[in-house]
Amino acid sequence: MRAGFYQFEPVFGEKEGNIENVLRVLKDVDADLIVLPELFATGYQFISHDEVDQLSEQIPNGYTTEMLAGLSRSKGIHIVAGLPEKHGGGFFNSAILTGPEGYIGVYRKTHLFFEEKLWFKPGDTGFEVFHTAIGEIGVMICFDWMFPESMRTLALKGAEVVAHPANLVLPYCPAAMPIRCLENRVYAVTANRIGTESRKGGQTMKFIGTSQIISPDSSLCAKAPENEESLEIADISLEKAKDKSLNPYNDLFRDRRPEMYRNA
Repeated sequence: MRAGFYQFEPVFGEKEGNIENVLRVLKDVDADLIVLPELFATGYQFISHDEVDQLSEQIPNGYTTEMLAGLSRSKGIHIVAGLPEKHGGGFFNSAILTGPEGYIGVYRKTHLFFEEKLWFKPGDTGFEVFHTAIGEIGVMICFDWMFPESMRTLALKGAEVVAHPANLVLPYCPAAMPIRCLENRVYAVTANRIGTESRKGGQTMKFIGTSQIISPDSSLCAKAPENEESLEIADISLEKAKDKSLNPYNDLFRDRRPEMYRNA
């Protein structure tokens, strides 16, 4: 699989312009899977429910999904991208997967971070692995990384590569993801954004960039700078993610003892 990410700085509220930028950058890309950041087309720092309502969309019938599905069909690529979703009378921080056949599925963020809790409902989809022609793709969003259960659940469900749209402001994730990949023997593609947003008085959010692709042995396949737009592609071997053995005696999943992990 040729997997990659596009790291850039969205302009808050300029949905059509942000999408046009992505379409322009990806029109000549040679890849099987591209991951875009969390809330890539809207920006992150909402300050009212009216903004959330105006910028959120239904999935799969919204503008963002239709545009990315069209790009996937025309180029024969899979895309994972984050967007605010309007669903069931509420709003979710969601990510879609599109492919050559168009829209494939949606994941709603399980672990909300900071003021996301003011605007979004906790996700209700659970962690799902999507079976595609290019491999088994799991999806999680940003702060989900902090909870080991997120990637472990995806790995146990058969994920070979975990697509990870993000808007990271804490510094820890880039150092933690190699451990997440090693303990689950999966690939991860973290697509972060860059820039700052200061839409709320006295509160500036600075996004740390450093998007990366990590292998099942924790090695770095590709990494972006902290403050620069970056499109990175890496060749990855999914056979490495299928192999959970460490030596002739130890297998990462067969050696698990769930009965010993429960709280009293």
